[in-house]
Amino acid sequence: MVNPIPEDYPRVSSYLCVDGASDAIDFYSRVLGFTESRRMTFAGRVGHCELRLGDSLIMLSDEWPEEGVVGPNTLGGTPVSMTVNVEDCDATFAAALAAGATELRPPEDQFYGDRAGQFLDPWGHKWSVHTHIEDVDDEELDRRAAAMMGGG
Repeated sequence: MVNPIPEDYPRVSSYLCVDGASDAIDFYSRVLGFTESRRMTFAGRVGHCELRLGDSLIMLSDEWPEEGVVGPNTLGGTPVSMTVNVEDCDATFAAALAAGATELRPPEDQFYGDRAGQFLDPWGHKWSVHTHIEDVDDEELDRRAAAMMGGG
């Protein structure tokens, strides 16, 4: 019997559409550490690619505007942000900028115990990179959040 949820796939995956998938695959591999596990090319475009990082998976393709499949640059932006936990937030952030990303928020220590920064990749996708630097229990997290919001 076929497993309705393949064992080697996470329950939730993201699917990104970009104008220039081959370059994006290279960027995500070099900067964020993804490993390409599958690529299908049709009519000179990436029709489907799977990139893995630990137990995570993102899928992506080139734009296919004739099918209504377009990326955030074509749409004028995105409200969605991807978050990746990395060993060294600052080094990953610097590598992203060196590879053509645009800084949105520089890496800073956050009240919830991570050091985090956010960039926009050249294809219009937002990425937050986090490195965990401190374990914060629920009570302290609530206190810090209230203080940050001006309530404590």
